[in-house]
Amino acid sequence: MTHGTSRPHHLTCVSISAVYSPGFKPSMEPGCIENLSILYQSSDFIVVNKHWDLRIDSKMWYETLTLQSQLKHRFPELADPDTYYGFRFCHQLDFSTSGALCVALNKAAAGRAYKCFKERQVTKAYLALVRGHVQESRMTINHAIGKNTTEGLTHMMCIEGTEGCENAKPCLTELTVLERGVYDGDPVSKVLLQPLTGRTHQLRVHCSSSGYPIVGDFTYSFKKDSRPFRMMLHAFYLRIPTSGELIEVSTPDPFVPTLDANWQPQQLVHSLEEVIQTLKAAMDPPPEDTSPLPKVGPNVVTQETSAKESEEQRARCQQWLAEWAVEPEN
Repeated sequence: MTHGTSRPHHLTCVSISAVYSPGFKPSMEPGCIENLSILYQSSDFIVVNKHWDLRIDSKMWYETLTLQSQLKHRFPELADPDTYYGFRFCHQLDFSTSGALCVALNKAAAGRAYKCFKERQVTKAYLALVRGHVQESRMTINHAIGKNTTEGLTHMMCIEGTEGCENAKPCLTELTVLERGVYDGDPVSKVLLQPLTGRTHQLRVHCSSSGYPIVGDFTYSFKKDSRPFRMMLHAFYLRIPTSGELIEVSTPDPFVPTLDANWQPQQLVHSLEEVIQTLKAAMDPPPEDTSPLPKVGPNVVTQETSAKESEEQRARCQQWLAEWAVEPEN
């Protein structure tokens, strides 16, 4: 099975036993119009647990199953006729990525969420299974990322200095190793990834360029890693402190042996619960911290990086508020 590329979906759920072996688990079930998972809901926002291999929206006639169509099916009364897609997505997750995704239910709410993104108040953390045993327990990946202009690879991003890489921009990702083990017999590490910037495919490119590509990433393995049923990248934690309400959600962990027996952890390095608690505790700066530099989660980024991103965000502000779409960093 390949993923990370476009393929049609069915509108109705298929019987699992008719397609997969008896050992197939619910988390491995293909997406359908009915299996939309809601993590949080208020009068202004919905946070969903997006299914793997599901586009947020699509203009392709054959892609009838999208997150947009799931939302319209579940909440037809909440669709906004003033937007092209019916719902304002506060950020994006790539087609192959699952997990927490926030949807604004009106323009005012979208504006409040946009302000949080613009002022770097949003915190996101992803779970991933990556190829190989990451030796460092924690590492900061600092590679500028640009567009790949090489013929046949223009759908991909690349790190600065590689052939065909253009318009590279600073990118930072914090990686924490949770467990080391094997996936289908091959050495694999379970990691928590915190993007400190938001570039297209940032997490996938950073992991690949560091020598630890994400398991099942068909695109950034150059079509070699096609055996797993999905790409193992999941948006686990999301915090958006809007002026009207605090949106903070954690999803169920999909990368556990009870859901996918191919993954067998062997060594615990950091507890996921403890890492997330540390992340939460570091979110609000102490009163004596008067640093003028903007924050990304608990970390400070450089003024140069901040200024460049703010320019981009301002330039796209009107588009975001109209359609509310942001480039996925995964």
